[in-house]
Amino acid sequence: MPETLVALYIFVLSCFIGYWVIWGVTPSLHTPLIALTNAISGIVIVGALLVTGLEGVGTTAEIIGFFAVLLASINVFGGFLVTNRMLAMFNKKKK
Repeated sequence: MPETLVALYIFVLSCFIGYWVIWGVTPSLHTPLIALTNAISGIVIVGALLVTGLEGVGTTAEIIGFFAVLLASINVFGGFLVTNRMLAMFNKKKK
């Protein structure tokens, strides 16, 4: 089976899993959902780094891998900032 077809299968399956994970969460669990999307973005970073580092993949795959790492990194760091701000709302204020 060609590697491109395997990659397409993995992409389609991850889209379905992502859809069911994100839309299956109740509104009261949005803070843990951000942590979950950070974990998913971390997996995307690892996968993109692996694809980018493969030899003989081609320039197009390397460019797409670079942008995948860049966008997933922005998502991870932004998610940590949002989670930190949301958790700071629950701290008692000093008088």
